[in-house]
Amino acid sequence: MSRFEEVKQDLIKSPKVWLVTGVAGFIGSNLLEALLKLDQTVVGLDNFATGHQRNLDEVKGLVSSEQWARFTFIEGDIRNHATCEAAVKDVDYVLHQAALGSVPRSIADPITSNETNISGFLNMLNAAKDEGVASFTYAASSSTYGDHPALPKVEENIGNPLSPYAVTKYVNELYASVYARTYQFKAIGLRYFNVFGQRQDPNGAYAAVIPKWTSSMITGDDVFINGDGETSRDFCFIENTIQMNILAATAPDSAKDEVYNVAVGDRTTLNALYQAIVAALAENDISVTDEPVYRDFRAGDVRHSQADISKASEKLGYAPSHNILQGISKAMPWYKRFLAR
Repeated sequence: MSRFEEVKQDLIKSPKVWLVTGVAGFIGSNLLEALLKLDQTVVGLDNFATGHQRNLDEVKGLVSSEQWARFTFIEGDIRNHATCEAAVKDVDYVLHQAALGSVPRSIADPITSNETNISGFLNMLNAAKDEGVASFTYAASSSTYGDHPALPKVEENIGNPLSPYAVTKYVNELYASVYARTYQFKAIGLRYFNVFGQRQDPNGAYAAVIPKWTSSMITGDDVFINGDGETSRDFCFIENTIQMNILAATAPDSAKDEVYNVAVGDRTTLNALYQAIVAALAENDISVTDEPVYRDFRAGDVRHSQADISKASEKLGYAPSHNILQGISKAMPWYKRFLAR
């Protein structure tokens, strides 16, 4: 039995109270669904800046009425410390996902990214420390590796940040480390590598590449590839990310005050990704005949990204359940249904 299966069985036998910030977002709503299906009690916090009520409604339809009754929603902003204090009341585990993502968004509006991702993070971390929660797990980012050229990316080796967003996520790690040393409150940071899956919003200027391209292919719009298409990423399916959050939240004290890569340990070029999405759509009776449109490289982007996941494997028992092709195949029916509405 895998470590993750053991943890899930333990949680079912001894349910906990979880706080998921950013619960109406892509990752947050998937965490909510997974936890409720494990019969956990969940408090969710969101201000709907980037999350959607439809995500919560969808989760409600996927769990039993008894499981849904274990969910309490708070509409509020992590930039308000009092809101954070109220949210962590009587909570065992915090999964802090709330943030303003996107490198381009941070370049266009660094002030709001800073207020949400740094001040909001500190509010949440401090409230959790004061409440004495058992564990605090937060969404870090692979953008922290910046211009460090080595592949695969190892947690201990980072370069200079290439965007305001990367700065904010690195500052989160610094604050977490300081809180461990100063207050003996140990957190775990999860450096996400291009997470994708169902309920990831395909709309908007800052949509991630997989949902944005999938939407464009289904609706017959142009698909734009930044650069020559040989830029590569370590795409990580949402179920791998859920696994890591639960493993981190329940980890022993010896595994805390650390950051871990959340990825598959492989990399896929944008050109190969395009073909993979075309193939997955074909499996769902959607034919794509147009070629992609190539344009300039995007400011703030790194050329290649691939994670070393050995630390997460050794210390947390992480074992990715889906590679990129399996993840795209599993997510595609959701995109077809979502875009057909």
